[in-house]
Amino acid sequence: MPKIQAATLAEHRATQRNALLDAARTMLTAGQVPTLADVAARTGLARPSVYQYFSSRHDLLVAVMEDVLPRWSTRIAEQMSRAPDPAGRVIAYVAANIELTQEGEHAVARALATALPNDELAARARVLHDQLKTPLVTALEDLGDADPDLTAELINAIVHSASRLVDTGTDPATVKSRVEELLTPYLRR
Repeated sequence: MPKIQAATLAEHRATQRNALLDAARTMLTAGQVPTLADVAARTGLARPSVYQYFSSRHDLLVAVMEDVLPRWSTRIAEQMSRAPDPAGRVIAYVAANIELTQEGEHAVARALATALPNDELAARARVLHDQLKTPLVTALEDLGDADPDLTAELINAIVHSASRLVDTGTDPATVKSRVEELLTPYLRR
């Protein structure tokens, strides 16, 4: 029996599971869709041990998505909460998304999109999209926007384009600056 590296068995299991998720996320960031054998090798666990945490590659990938997406949402909400006003919250929303793309989180989402069935990914992505959209819509409502849901969709289209530019090598600072330059006249009206 392997030696437990934590105070309790539950803590040990949580640490091992997180290590497996981190290994899978790292591989997804690099564009590789991992197998259970891949994450076992990367974490130093025996492949059969991985089955104690995930019954299949699909279960592993779903767990990665369920781990990554809330982090993305939390990060955006935290950055928005530090902004001094509604216009600043919108800019913070865009900036946080660009930063997350720069850090490789968008690559994880893109790799998951190719590895998971479209219907499952679409359903989970809708939930995340709604979670992300809520604070953006609230900021737009606070600005007095006539149709905050539509405006939020348009801003998300800009975020999507900005993310694609960063993914293809455009300097993230340049992209952020340009997006802010485009949005500021509307936000400060």
